[in-house]
Amino acid sequence: MSTFNLGDKVPDFTLPAVNGEEFSFVSHQNQHKSWHLIIFFRGSWCPACRHDLKELEESKSYFEGKNVHLITISTDQLENLKKMVDELNFTFTVLADEELKTLKAYDVFYHGENAPYEDHGTHGEPAYFLVDENGQLLYQQKQTSPFGRPSSTELRKIVQYIGKNLKTNQ
Repeated sequence: MSTFNLGDKVPDFTLPAVNGEEFSFVSHQNQHKSWHLIIFFRGSWCPACRHDLKELEESKSYFEGKNVHLITISTDQLENLKKMVDELNFTFTVLADEELKTLKAYDVFYHGENAPYEDHGTHGEPAYFLVDENGQLLYQQKQTSPFGRPSSTELRKIVQYIGKNLKTNQ
């Protein structure tokens, strides 16, 4: 497991995407030279996640206008994620981390069998990572439950604030 400080380089990952392709983070970064907002969510079954992802879809053009690519990751099964994306017409990247490799690399909380309370079985919890074009961490937030995560509006404010206040000589 990793713990990140602001400015640290985040780990690369390659995961299956709902569009049937393998998604490589470093390849995507090299191709787009943009910021990335990496969002871990609980699963296709989670009402709070579905609501937040719908809001994210509505804000996608804002993030694109700020040169921020959206990447979402869940420990849910790829087939379940495909159904959700088709049903809700999501156009941002949705990836399946069924083997928990990326979840562990990013030190995202996992609600496992040994968790102290029941909560829809085993799954990853919400987490947010804003990464610059060089793969350096600009912002992170990790949750241990479905509540307290930033809304799409708050994420927009975070991107705007960091973009406005970013030191140029890092």
